This record gives sequence, C-alpha cells and structure tokens, in this order.
Amino acid sequence: MSQNPDRNTPGSDAGPAVVAIPTYNERDNIESAVRAALDGCPGIDVLVVDDSSPDGTGEIADAIADRESRVHVLHRAEKQGLGAAYLAAFAWAAERGYRVVVEMDADGSHDPADLPRLLDAIAEGAELSIGSRYIPGGSVRNWALHRLALSRCAGIYTRAMLGLRVQDVTAGYRAYRLDALQKLELDTVNSVGYCFQIDLTWRAVKAGFTISEIPIVFTERRAGASKMNGAITIEALWNVTVWGFAHRARQLRRAFTRGRIEE
Repeated sequence: MSQNPDRNTPGSDAGPAVVAIPTYNERDNIESAVRAALDGCPGIDVLVVDDSSPDGTGEIADAIADRESRVHVLHRAEKQGLGAAYLAAFAWAAERGYRVVVEMDADGSHDPADLPRLLDAIAEGAELSIGSRYIPGGSVRNWALHRLALSRCAGIYTRAMLGLRVQDVTAGYRAYRLDALQKLELDTVNSVGYCFQIDLTWRAVKAGFTISEIPIVFTERRAGASKMNGAITIEALWNVTVWGFAHRARQLRRAFTRGRIEE
C-alpha cells in the first residue's frame, strides 16, 4: 500500500489519501475511472468497492489491482446501496492508517484533475471539502433539463429545511479527514442512496466541521445506466422533511426556553 506520497505532488500535504469508488455494473467505466484517478493525483491510492456486480466489474477491478499496487478492491456480498458502500470504505481506510478518504463516482462524471484541489483544501484546514457544481466557477454538462431542475430544487429544499449554507448538499465528489469522520456517529447512519450525501453534510455541519466548497465541472456519465430512481428520490425527500421538522422544532423549543428565562 502506498502511504508515502511525494511532498511535491499536488494534494500530498493532506496526508495519505485513498479515493473510494463504489461500483455496481460499471464494467464499461471502471478501468478508465481508476486510471484517471491514479494519473490525476499520483500520491493517492484507489479503493474499488464492488457490490457483487453481475456484469463482472469486480473481476475487472481485481485484474487492475493485480498489476497496480496502488489499487485495492473491497468485495461486498450484495448490493446494499451507496451509503453502505462508502461506510465500508471509511472503515477500510481507517484500519489502514489513511488520513483522508475521497468519494468519487466510477462513471466519469467527476474529473480526477480536481482531486489535488479537494486534497489541498483538507491540507489547508478543512475537515470536509466538496466538489461543488453550484458555486461560482462550478457547472453541469450534458444533463437533461429535468434532471438539473430536480437537483437544484432538491438543494434549495434541503437548505431551507435544514438551514444549511452549503450550496451543493447532494454533491458526490468530496474529501473527508478521517479523524473528523469519527465524530459523526457513523454507526447510526442508515441512508441508502444519494441521501447519504445530505445526511453526512448535515451531520458535518452540526458537528462544527470546517467545510470548503471547491468549484467543479460535473459531466454526465460516459457509459452505463444511472443508478438514480424514484425510491432514491423518495428516501431523500422523506428524510430531509423529517430532519427539517425536527430541526425547526428544536429551534422553537430553544427560543421558547430563552423567552421563559428572560421573563
């Protein structure tokens, strides 16, 4: 395992880092995604987390790992969702002494050239750095209008319900400092789909994390089918609504208590 990055390599000041790439039926993308990540930031390792893809993605990842020492593969028995895959990756990285873990999609939508900037933000003091589509300098390419509208509306609703200032709360391209992650009570996380990103963003804000948003250009996947579906959308909408009402109720209780004390 490579844990001695060249100090002259961009992003290396963040410390030993691993890029976690969850996969399910990504045989057309996995080789190019891993290669691009390795080339985009020579100081990092890559962990492919495969949920027993029936299309052979896991076997392709094994073949890559056999010829490249910086690549590792974590095989899981069944498809359990994005959240569970990343939680497994966090545990794997912590056990092996990494300081930073990066989340990156396998489908080519995240540009590996942005990896050094995400890691540099961690090196400069952030506990969470987010590749943001929705701050100045960020953008989305090749998305259908309805999908862009859904993403923007989800962000607006989430920020309003939870009182968040993070602009891209659903972003999937992000880096965490692993010692900070331990503060988030990860054993209580049960978000399955893309709601996982909202869940951890919300937990990070409540924990007082220093969060940095880095503008990125997000590009629609090169090949294969998107994993987004109605169940994933409903999960996010339901959870954010529940969390939001609970958050507002706590605010009201605190305001009421302060008012009683002042009387």
